[in-house]
Amino acid sequence: MPDARIAGQRAPRIRKPASQLTAAAMFGVVFPDHTFPLDATAFAQVAPNSWLLDLSTLALAAAPRSAVVFLLPAAAAALPPGKAVAVYFQAAANRPFAFLGALGPTRPSASFPLPEAGDEPEPAVGPAKLGVAVEDAAALPPPPDEQRAERVALSVGENLFNFMQSFCGADGGKLVVPTDILDRWFRKFQERAKKDPMYLKSFDF
Repeated sequence: MPDARIAGQRAPRIRKPASQLTAAAMFGVVFPDHTFPLDATAFAQVAPNSWLLDLSTLALAAAPRSAVVFLLPAAAAALPPGKAVAVYFQAAANRPFAFLGALGPTRPSASFPLPEAGDEPEPAVGPAKLGVAVEDAAALPPPPDEQRAERVALSVGENLFNFMQSFCGADGGKLVVPTDILDRWFRKFQERAKKDPMYLKSFDF
């Protein structure tokens, strides 16, 4: 085998593809206030690029409210272009997996709030699970915060439109509204929110 050092220079380091890294070298998770950092060996590999962590194996004193998931440097550097590490959470065995967000070289770690199972439409059964998978970044849905912002914007817009309809008139197929319609709507919006603290929550579903 030739010497790795030639003319005083080290041989270039070859980066392994993500698929060739050991699980322990890829990612880890911390449940704040509940666990020390756990590497990927705590997860069960369920597919070549997918892992699941059954939270019942951790013997936690209480259900965690959040999880900090992070990529280790070798995995972040080896992630193929166009790929991302998607993070999912299943609050109970009879609940669907919820997409929490994704990690990559530009976002190697993140703290994710974990949704609660609740009692609807039926009582929760079975352990919660955290899922991690290498997937096409372009195919992933928007993060939950972006989805929530879009829902709130649509709901507020619908409220404004309905308010405007009660004041508008028709002029050659066009809707005509008073010039101060936005001020009227906002004043009513503020008054309703002050009287009913739950009113603003009705715009987030």
